[in-house]
This record gives sequence, structure tokens and C-alpha cells, in this order.
Amino acid sequence: MSTVVPCEWVDATHPSYTLYTSGTTGKPKGVQRDTGGYAVALAASMKHIFQGNPGETYFSTSDIGWVVGHSYIIYGPLIAGMATIMYEGLPIRPDAGIWWSLVEKYKVSVMFSAPTAARVLKKQDPAYLSKYDLSSLKALFLAGEPLDEPTATWIADAIKRPIIDNYWQTETGWPIMAICNGVEAAPTKFGSPGKAVYGFDVKLIDETTAEEITEPDKKGVIAIEGPLPPGCLQTIWRDDERYVKTYWSSIHNRVMYSTFDWGVKDADGYFYILGRTDDVINVAGHRLGTREIEESISSHPNVAEVAVVGVADQLKGQVAMAFAVLKDTSKAASPADALKLEGEIMKLVDNQLGAVARPARVRFVTALPKTRSGKMLRRAIQAVCELRDPGDLTTIEDPNALQQIKDLVDGV
Repeated sequence: MSTVVPCEWVDATHPSYTLYTSGTTGKPKGVQRDTGGYAVALAASMKHIFQGNPGETYFSTSDIGWVVGHSYIIYGPLIAGMATIMYEGLPIRPDAGIWWSLVEKYKVSVMFSAPTAARVLKKQDPAYLSKYDLSSLKALFLAGEPLDEPTATWIADAIKRPIIDNYWQTETGWPIMAICNGVEAAPTKFGSPGKAVYGFDVKLIDETTAEEITEPDKKGVIAIEGPLPPGCLQTIWRDDERYVKTYWSSIHNRVMYSTFDWGVKDADGYFYILGRTDDVINVAGHRLGTREIEESISSHPNVAEVAVVGVADQLKGQVAMAFAVLKDTSKAASPADALKLEGEIMKLVDNQLGAVARPARVRFVTALPKTRSGKMLRRAIQAVCELRDPGDLTTIEDPNALQQIKDLVDGV
């Protein structure tokens, strides 16, 4: 969500673009970047990543006030000579086929949405996903939250079109990681956003030693060696000191841009995002990423989407608490049914990740609290579970989703 801020005159020889977003914390950040470099980056990504051509139609489902909206509803498609669809509404109103009807009607060639939207559609009648002609669609691109393998597989099977993940941030303005099929065709690996995009010198850094991790499948902090390519933030509006301290000084004494995300890289150079560095749960001395537990829970056939947070515990330091939305709510209609399903999910996590990763509880809700751009409000969930004030919730899409969790916690 964009916030109106006071404007000031700037030197015309140094134009800047400022996106003053609220983010998931409710603490706005004024991301400032050069407009010329931003246009160059968008033109390059439209051609080499999203493979959009002049005369084609682009459909981004993002909230227009967020960076994806600015980038890929307005500037990117128009720079590429494409038509662009501006649609405001949920993917299930008036029914779960609304987006696909637009793809058919306007012969959309490239579509950009979020993993959260795909998880919402998992709860709907699957007939809507095969009702419309999607043959014009080259690919569905997803970004905004980590795309778990079960969701990627499900949506690919449902719409029978290529699904391509990509990873980036408000700060970078365009993908840090993706499959650049416009440069060189490469296979997609579900669960991975791909390889580092040209211009981004991405490295995995050991949290303890600050050394680069070169061996495959070892967890580290995702960081980028400077300089950043065109399109990325140049500073924070009116706060250069905060810019340097936040983004370039957090990895010990190394001057590197920190994404504040955990990740691993396989032997083929594909990255896998494990979640935010501040979303790590410390259970009895074991550090676990919430993403790892969420992906395990998502592999249960009746789970549509899930959020996992670390909650303070006197004995273990923290325990994992999971909140899941089900595809078929009748399977947890009674307390006995819910307890049985909870046990199934716990056993699944136990088998896949070990007993230390098993959630203390798995609670079932009808919706999860998210921002209007689709990001999960994990900090708010954690605060409610720890009986703390969740803080500023101006970006929340549905306040009732957080109230459901509060009611469950208060009922203990």
C-alpha cells in the first residue's frame, strides 16, 4: 500500500523514484531509486525473464500500490509495448474462474501473480481451472512469498501451463533470481525460484564466519556483492545512514547487501528460499526455518496453505505453532476429527524433518492474515500467540483472519 508523503523539489538532473511502502511490519520504508536505471531494469526483465513481446497482453494481479503493481501493471508492460490489464478484486469473486476468464477474453500471454493466490484457489472447485481456454498463456509467473513445491505442482497440473517462480524484493525492483528463458532456456525446478539473474552477484554467507558457502545444499544468508545493478534502491528517502546500516552492514564486517533471507543452493546453481532470517525458530538449541516446516505441512493432501511461527516457551526457548487452512473442512468438523488430523500432520513433519521440527500445535482456520499484496503477517500471528499487541495492522487484508487465531489462543 502506498502512503502519501510530503513532496519536495529535486534537481532535475537527478530524477528519483520513491516507493514508500508499508511492508509487513507496518513501518514504512522509502525506497528511492534512479528512474532511468529503473526503466532499463524493467525493459530487460520484461524481455529476458517474462518474455513479453510488443502487441501481447500482460496481466499482473498485484495490488497496484505495491512494487509489483508499479513495475508490472504499469511501467514494465508499457515499456515493452504490451497491453496491460488493470484488475482490482479477489481471485474468487464473483467466482474462482474470474482470472482465467480474463486470460481467455483478452488472450493474455504472460500472467504474474502470487503463491498466496494459488493457495487460495486450492480451496475452490477445481472445475474453474479447466473451464477457460488458456492456450494464449506462455507461463504463469509467481512471486511475493516462497513458492512451495506442492503448490507449484498443483497449479501446474490444474491449468496445464508452465509455472515459473521468481524471487526479488521491493528494494531491488526486479528479480534477483529467476529462470531467464529469454536469454537461455533452462528447466524449472519446483520449490526453487531459479538461478541468480545477470547483474546480481548472489552469494550464500555463513551466519557465524561470514565466509562464502560454496558446497551445495548448505544453509546460509542470501547476500549480494556490490555494486547492485540498475533498478535497485540507491538509498532510503532522507535517510542515507539507515540505508547503509540496514542493508550493507549487517553481515559482520563485510560490505554486502543482505536480503535477510535464508537459502540453500544445489549443485546446479538453483537457489531455494528458506524464509526470513528473523523467522528462524530456536527449539532447544536447534535453529529451524519456518519455511521448512511450512513446506512439510503443505505436503499433506488436505492442507491448502499454512503459516508457522515461533512462540516463546519456558522449557524449549521457542516452539513451532502452525495454523493451517484446509481444502476439505469436513475432515476437521468435530474436535475428535481435528485432533486426528493434527496428529497426522505432526507425524508427517516428524518423518520428514525430525521430532525437533514437529509443531507444538496445528490449529485449523478458514483464512490466514495477510497484507493486501499477499504477504503473510507472521509477526502479527506470533504476537497474538504470545499475548502481545500485534501493532500496526493497516496493511492487513482481512482483520477477521487474525481474530480467528486470537480466539483460538484465548480459548486455551
